[in-house]
Amino acid sequence: MEDSRKYYTLKSFGPNDQRTRELWVDMGDLRHGQVRVHGILSNAHKQAARVVLSFDFPFYGHFLRQITIATGGFIFLGDITHRMLTTTQYIAPLMANFDPSFSKDSTVQYLDNGEVFVVQWGKVRLQGREKDGAFTFQAALHKSGTISFSYKEIPLSLDKIGSADHPVKAGLSDAFMITSSTAPAPDGKQTIYEYHRVTIDPSKIKNNSAIEFTELPTCLQHNSCDLCHSANEALGCSWCHVLQRCSDGMDRHRQEWLDFACFEESDDVTCEDYFSNETSIDPSVTAESEGKNRVTTLQTGCKRNGFSDGTKKTMITGNDIKTDSSSKKKNQPNLAMIAGIIVALVLILSLVVVAVFINCYPAVASPLHHIQRRGSYWPALKFQNQKPGYSEMEDCIVETGPR
Repeated sequence: MEDSRKYYTLKSFGPNDQRTRELWVDMGDLRHGQVRVHGILSNAHKQAARVVLSFDFPFYGHFLRQITIATGGFIFLGDITHRMLTTTQYIAPLMANFDPSFSKDSTVQYLDNGEVFVVQWGKVRLQGREKDGAFTFQAALHKSGTISFSYKEIPLSLDKIGSADHPVKAGLSDAFMITSSTAPAPDGKQTIYEYHRVTIDPSKIKNNSAIEFTELPTCLQHNSCDLCHSANEALGCSWCHVLQRCSDGMDRHRQEWLDFACFEESDDVTCEDYFSNETSIDPSVTAESEGKNRVTTLQTGCKRNGFSDGTKKTMITGNDIKTDSSSKKKNQPNLAMIAGIIVALVLILSLVVVAVFINCYPAVASPLHHIQRRGSYWPALKFQNQKPGYSEMEDCIVETGPR
């Protein structure tokens, strides 16, 4: 869906509106917080860098802590970073082929004061069209879920920028990833499906203008069965008892929704039905012989279409286990201690062998795989030229277009 107003409402403000001036964040004013100039992005073309927020930011009902800032005038919010960053899962005040490396005056900077995260692309120019002028604009992510775009200098209208070398977009997008059920893992193809997009009218983006997105309620915010069932019917919320989640089935948890057959749960089942069938205890105790164990069987699961297809779990109470020999009780702790020492020694030896191997053979693929995924890795991510449409990349197909 595109611009359905299901997830966000938006308002646009012109040069004469007070709200335009309120939304613009002066990056030179220290009262807003500490501003950081990203050295790599400010001197690069078609690169992106990951940043961790100081707060949980709600995006389409999902709470995110990690984002990716790109030189192309947008923020990527996907979990899996790939070369098709411009396709889906973005917050784009003005996505275009900007090249901050052209001029020393061009910067990509951001601030995070715990309540709002602001990214500013300052005096950036289009690659190959540097004479057309410099663009300065911002994207602000508020802790409340509000998103605002502010435009200070827009020397060229969007319809004149051109998208031959880089997509030109302004708005929001989110998607989910699902694995094809027809192919066995790990050979199964993964498809990124864009389930919603908000596109800004290009005529609204001009000098001294602003756009403000206000987050609307979603099914995901309801964390109980009662709240889910009492939600606005227009949201189409359903409660999945197995996942303990409220959803309309179209969000980033789509794969789990399918895997656990949440669509099959009966609409006639009430929250009281879930609670009454959630736990049934069999109190029968077999005590004919002193050496037998007491077994308590718990049955859990969802009631689907009038049937209970839960799984049985067996719990054995430790006080009911008796042995005929007191020497066994004495030997059990010693055996556990010896086993623990052996496991610890094996782990230490393994770590030593791995460390020596990595140190001696740093060019081998396995050590490089380990090194590149350390917490300190990833100063920036370079991505390739891309065009709208379908593109296959390492067992991952990205599907674009409104749904």
